[in-house]
Amino acid sequence: MKLALDPTMYADLSLKEMVDKTAELGYDYIELSPREDFIPFYKYPKVDAAKIKNLKRYCRDAGVQISSVLPVHYWAGPEEDRRQAAVRNWKRAIEVAVELEVDLMNSEFSGSKYNPVVCEEMFIRSMDELLPIFEKEGVKLNLQAHPYDFIETNAGAMDMIHALDKDWINLVYSTPHTFYYDEGKGDIDKMFDEAGDRLTHILFADTFNHIASDGLRYILNPPAVEATVHQHLNIGEGEVDFDAVFRKLKEMKFDGIATNAVFAWKDKADWSSKLMLNKMKEGLGLTEKVEG
Repeated sequence: MKLALDPTMYADLSLKEMVDKTAELGYDYIELSPREDFIPFYKYPKVDAAKIKNLKRYCRDAGVQISSVLPVHYWAGPEEDRRQAAVRNWKRAIEVAVELEVDLMNSEFSGSKYNPVVCEEMFIRSMDELLPIFEKEGVKLNLQAHPYDFIETNAGAMDMIHALDKDWINLVYSTPHTFYYDEGKGDIDKMFDEAGDRLTHILFADTFNHIASDGLRYILNPPAVEATVHQHLNIGEGEVDFDAVFRKLKEMKFDGIATNAVFAWKDKADWSSKLMLNKMKEGLGLTEKVEG
């Protein structure tokens, strides 16, 4: 199993500082999420050969590896020009992953839940262009449903993964999205059973149930505004049933990537990152703890 840090809370650090911080915190792996000076959200990668060479050296020197590269682009549109730009961005991001010697990428379905049919059409069009490149380069892909995406549910994500029909495309289950995945029920056993052995990647963070208390866990104004809310808190600060998460992962003999994806505590990021590493290790039955 690979325990990774999503270094979003450290995006203000340089690449070298981010890698060194990951090692200092006790993590062996980095999930290379979007950052402005490398592969930004929705924009063309800002990477050249020298930057790739340097990042590989930083990781080697720190004893840290990259578990996956995580781009997020508008590959499901819904506008065609945005989709075409996203495909260009993805092609370059795949090249970067190959040059980094990383054989796994993960991402979101993107698009908009308010235009799901068109977004699905756009997504499939993008897959028609990109799947041959993934296969040619030997790069695997893990996908997650995400709040606001054209696919928000776990069942919908699994339907699409089965539809793509590639054994190298699997599921990312993001625990802070749990209550979107099954419309507020939070039934971990059912969702993990739906995923089965396609569950190869899990993101750990907590959240409140946005549907609970008649939808008043979060109060948005004006009423009925089109907004999608969730959180990425430390385990135990929200309402996700992590006892069920860890029990089920043990039953499934999960041996994939487990990523700390807490974003809420940038003002005390080191404390949060060490806390989460210990909680993940404890829950997954890995005994060694991190001091601090």
